[in-house]
Amino acid sequence: MPNSLTAFDEALRQELLEMAALDLSTRERLAADGSLFASGYHPEMEAVHDRHAARLRAVLDASGWPGRSRVGDDGASAAWLVLQHAIGHPGLQRRGLELLRQAAAAGEVALDEVARLEDRIRLFEGRLQLYGTHYDWDDQGQLSPLPIEDPDGVDERRAAMELPSLLEQLTLVRAAARMDGERPLTPADRTARAAEFRAWAERRGWRG
Repeated sequence: MPNSLTAFDEALRQELLEMAALDLSTRERLAADGSLFASGYHPEMEAVHDRHAARLRAVLDASGWPGRSRVGDDGASAAWLVLQHAIGHPGLQRRGLELLRQAAAAGEVALDEVARLEDRIRLFEGRLQLYGTHYDWDDQGQLSPLPIEDPDGVDERRAAMELPSLLEQLTLVRAAARMDGERPLTPADRTARAAEFRAWAERRGWRG
């Protein structure tokens, strides 16, 4: 299998940075006009994620995970962002998680990126997250971590993956949501969105 410890590839680094920039700028624009959170998976955002997922899959097939020694710190993080947002592609994200674990052991990617992807995959599969990196509105109208396995040990696990404490992260997440213009959902909307998410996860092959 190709590995990431290859010659530096500036062209690939630039391509990954451009993909990440487009992803983030699209999200920012859709959040600003209120449409990003209006209903389900915004089709324009989905199209960007799907297109980038296809390109990342081709990179992995050709030369393995693009780690720091190949595309620099920023390029490696951009590749992770593309993978993290490839939510409609279970096979790619699961494959990517294994590659990220291997790359992290070699110092080629950031540990926190492994943790964030693992939590995402667990939630899509209907399991509890390990690190508390994903959030949603709670009954009190606050953004709070989605259910966590062994919550008493979460900060120890987070520290091992170079993440701040759960309380520190929660403060940042709530501040970012305010900047993005997110608003608490009503109980009825939360129930409807949960049902919509389960149906989407089944359609996309995350759940049987």
